[in-house]
Amino acid sequence: MHQNQSLYEQLGGEEMVSKTVTIFYQKVLADSLLRPFFENMNMSRLESMQRAFLVTAFGGPNAYSGRDMRRAHTRLVARGMSDAHFDAVLTHLDDTLTELNVAKPLRDWARALTDSLRKDILGR
Repeated sequence: MHQNQSLYEQLGGEEMVSKTVTIFYQKVLADSLLRPFFENMNMSRLESMQRAFLVTAFGGPNAYSGRDMRRAHTRLVARGMSDAHFDAVLTHLDDTLTELNVAKPLRDWARALTDSLRKDILGR
């Protein structure tokens, strides 16, 4: 792990983020706890927004121009999204990065960055 490199650079950049998002959403949509939140969603648009968000969140070039996390998830929180759902998402992200052979310190960094958004995403 190189201290002066962003997580984005250490993960392998745009290509790795794209692979991560694709596998991640396969896992999320296969999860009966999470799947109901994604019914009737434009998944290609969502995946595109997620890729741009992760590039930015992981320290890559600022590609995200969507709504802030609180506004982007308001509808999901209104439908009952809770810590249990957020924890499931974190697990799927970690499982995805594990499947892509990402080293544990980088997986932990990705988890910490994602978990730092918990309060905003859950509208607290």
